[in-house]
Amino acid sequence: MAFEIKQSLRLSQQLVMTPQLQQAIKLLQLNRMELAEVINQELVDNPILEENGDGESADGEVPADAAAAADLPADPEGEQLRDEQSTLKETPKEEQIIQGKEDDFNWDSYIEEFNSNSSTPGPSMKEINEDLPSFENVLTKTASLEDHLTWQLSMANLTPEELKLGEQIIGNLTDDGYFNANLEDIAKACSIELEDAEEILKIIQNFDPVGVASRDLRECLLIQARLMRPRQEMVEDILDRHLPDLERKNYGAVAKALGKSMEEVITATKLILEFEPKPGRSFNSGDTHYITPDIYVHSMNGEFAIVLNEDGMPKLRISPYYRNILQSAQKDGNKNTKEYVQDKLRSAIWLIRSIHNRQKTIYKVTDAIVKRQHDFFVKGVQHLKPMILKDIAADIGMHESTISRVTTNKYVHTPVGIFELKYFFNSSINASDGGDSLASESVKEKIRQLVSKEDQKNPVSDQKIVEILKGDNIDIARRTVAKYRDMLGILSSSKRKKVF
Repeated sequence: MAFEIKQSLRLSQQLVMTPQLQQAIKLLQLNRMELAEVINQELVDNPILEENGDGESADGEVPADAAAAADLPADPEGEQLRDEQSTLKETPKEEQIIQGKEDDFNWDSYIEEFNSNSSTPGPSMKEINEDLPSFENVLTKTASLEDHLTWQLSMANLTPEELKLGEQIIGNLTDDGYFNANLEDIAKACSIELEDAEEILKIIQNFDPVGVASRDLRECLLIQARLMRPRQEMVEDILDRHLPDLERKNYGAVAKALGKSMEEVITATKLILEFEPKPGRSFNSGDTHYITPDIYVHSMNGEFAIVLNEDGMPKLRISPYYRNILQSAQKDGNKNTKEYVQDKLRSAIWLIRSIHNRQKTIYKVTDAIVKRQHDFFVKGVQHLKPMILKDIAADIGMHESTISRVTTNKYVHTPVGIFELKYFFNSSINASDGGDSLASESVKEKIRQLVSKEDQKNPVSDQKIVEILKGDNIDIARRTVAKYRDMLGILSSSKRKKVF
């Protein structure tokens, strides 16, 4: 068999993920706070980049000579994004001073003079800003559940091995205060018998809050019931043997099984409802996590204006100092300096352009959403229309994956509330009369309102909701109603029913 060497020419297309393209994709899916962190890190790593201190945005503005020095083509879309949003008008000098745009205006002197002339005695604004600690530094931190239980454990009369076991138990508690580990494994690790470990667990279960370190809801409620004075045997019997019936509010079955009257069962149930099913709930920090919108949609004279949120976002520009160094290196023939500065300059220019293109893309996507969901921004959630990523991608001429990255973890402030951009993409629910389809979020809102207005002694069932929605020309299956109800965190009608 003979071997033969041949040459052939073949054309093919393939996508090459250059480092610049990877950087652009990464920046596109970052939220506002993550982008600020990346920019600050780049300011540290790249000496070519510097923050523009004159308050003007330099994103996207790459000087032609800098681009040429870095061997990069000029950006055809280098115009500032703010030119797409609005046309700035010239303002008189007096208005510039009022708006804080006059650099020569000394605000500190003005405030001190105002305070000295004021008839009301008190510290000046400058003194307040400089002397008082920041708001975050005056907030107190509450003790955690683990700290509270460890403090009580330290006062118990236990051996070092038992204290170690107790610490292991406390360390394996959930936020709600339940013990979710294997006690036998922890006992072996601490060289303690399982029976002794059970006793230590019972000691912790009687700490404050009572019922903590329980292994399930039944044990948690029983511990609280046994500490009642006087003890209520009927309450303990219901919790021990009839908790499923109690959950379904089948009080008749409980009364029949215990041989008690309905009134006695209801009285015992009222006592049980006063127990705490989640002992650790009161120790949850419950810190408020504030959402900073990436973009604002303002209603102005019947129209909507879209403004990107750039407050606190560093403004980048190419350092003139290093541009001069590059020019000197080119003249002197210093190859190492030239290559280093060119590499950093190329990286800086790509970053500025990527940020600029990211902002433009977010603006375009939001503008397309506002045009398609105009009724939502005027009338609210119930007027949300069905929309998918493909619709917006077709409107602005981009790929669906790009729209998905843009709308992930980005929030928009609207006249009807703050929403994630992903919120506006919904599946459609057909109208029973063949009319326009409705968005799934709109149907969820209708279900939520129906449940909120129901009679608690006779709550609406899933089938009843289907019939009501059908009267509103919404064709939906019962299982879909059940799915939406679960997504909204609404219990079934049997569990929502209140007998007393």
